[in-house]
Amino acid sequence: MQRVVRVLRAYWKAIIALTVVGGLAGLGWSALQPRVYTADASGYVAATSSDSSTGAALAGDQLALSKVKSFIDMGYWRSVAEAAKQELGLPDSPESLVQRIQVSNPVDTVNVRVDASGPTPESARDLAEAWIRGMTKQVDGLNSADPGQGAVRLVAGDSARLPTSPSSPNVRLNVAIGTIAGAILGVVFALVRRAFDRRLRSVHDITEAVDTSVVGVLPVDKELASGRAVFSFDDIKDGRGSFAHKEAMRELRTNLQYVDVDHPAKVIVITSPLPGDGKSTTAANLAVSIAATGQSVILVDADMRRPVLGGMFGFSDDVGLSDVLAGRAQIEQVAHQVDEHGRLFVVAAGRTPPNPTEMVGSQRMQQLTRRLADDMVVVVDSPPTLAVADAAVIASWADGAVLVVTAGRTTDDMLVRASDNLEKTRGRLLGVVLNRVPLRGVDSSYYGSQYAGYYGYGAPKQTRRAWWRLGWFGRTKDQLGDDADTAAHPGPRRHAVLPPENVSGLRTLSQRMTVAARPGDAAGEAREAAPVATKPVTPVQGVSVESRRRRRS
Repeated sequence: MQRVVRVLRAYWKAIIALTVVGGLAGLGWSALQPRVYTADASGYVAATSSDSSTGAALAGDQLALSKVKSFIDMGYWRSVAEAAKQELGLPDSPESLVQRIQVSNPVDTVNVRVDASGPTPESARDLAEAWIRGMTKQVDGLNSADPGQGAVRLVAGDSARLPTSPSSPNVRLNVAIGTIAGAILGVVFALVRRAFDRRLRSVHDITEAVDTSVVGVLPVDKELASGRAVFSFDDIKDGRGSFAHKEAMRELRTNLQYVDVDHPAKVIVITSPLPGDGKSTTAANLAVSIAATGQSVILVDADMRRPVLGGMFGFSDDVGLSDVLAGRAQIEQVAHQVDEHGRLFVVAAGRTPPNPTEMVGSQRMQQLTRRLADDMVVVVDSPPTLAVADAAVIASWADGAVLVVTAGRTTDDMLVRASDNLEKTRGRLLGVVLNRVPLRGVDSSYYGSQYAGYYGYGAPKQTRRAWWRLGWFGRTKDQLGDDADTAAHPGPRRHAVLPPENVSGLRTLSQRMTVAARPGDAAGEAREAAPVATKPVTPVQGVSVESRRRRRS
């Protein structure tokens, strides 16, 4: 029953819309129907006896009761219809007039009631009166050769009253029937739509599709609605990113640490079934979240076809992993330190090679990641699983893979196919991340946002700008400038002008220094950073932000 209620809540707009449409359909149908008015005329059957005794009166009543039933059938005679037609001068045939007449006898009475219908109130009234008079003449003619001298006779009663409103169509009844039919149709539509809807909306849908656990549920974030963003996890009150999204990312980090406590994953591949599921943003924020605990992390962009991590952290994607694998550079020269504590490093994808799949599956790539995994956690951002085979190849030698799916977008067959692709290469699926889950509504699967105000971690509300400061179609001048810059640099490779706010500087891995975690760092999550010995080489791409700005000018 609860499942049905959730379905009805999910499709309440469709149900209300169909209900309104049904009511309007009933109203429209009533408006198209011709108006029909109904008038009634009545008479009564009386015995004609000269004896005024009580016994004679009782006998007359019994005779009238026995005769009134036969008078009902007489009301549909053709002769009665012809008499009414001649009296009123109607062009209708007797058969059509009979269809407009209803003759009845109220229970336990000697009354005869004639209901006549017509297009106007006057025509209905006149037909009812003429019909009852025609019946009276027929009864008098049958009972005696001398009218009025039979044993019983039919006496016409009061003339018909003029109807004030049409009897058909019944607008209220039609609207009510249409509304009920629309509501039933809406409920059936919601149940059938959900029954055939194969999109993943909850953790239950994922566990039914594949035999794996859900390691994370990431709610919708306003800053991620328009594009990619990297949040800072050192200060939970920095105002970047919602409290719910940050807490969900911390939960994902913790779940990955406890997937296998005996053999923790040091090389984690982040992938998704299709592009646009948020795998790159998830990989970047997961790396930042792990670095906030004091662990050393290196984020590697292995999506050489559409690299984005360099632009997210404020440096170019033109030099990176492909140059290292091709022997043109060392990893220490292309790994950029993007935090002030020396724990987080990012390696861009580099130039797109002609054989990305073979390059990421090479022995050189495996040796490189294993060497890095000796001292730090390696997070690899790989291409979508269903688009190319790169993710499955990387997962074959990595410690585990994480599938990122979008709530309300990814279908169960996409998830099954992506999981099968990883399984075919003997890749280890650590779990599934359900991304972009609504915070409110029936499809909401995240509950932590309600505690943001209690703990005081909610991001400050952004002040709304005055309308006269907005540009075309409500966009600010800064946004218009960003659009122009985007148009000037089309394609997946974007060069960020400035790094995100949480990026303090860009330095190479060779410049990394061993630092101890400060007490109370990262809200009580920091630990001592493990020292890593690196070969000192001359930096190639790692420069500071100030030097990059001077070089541009």
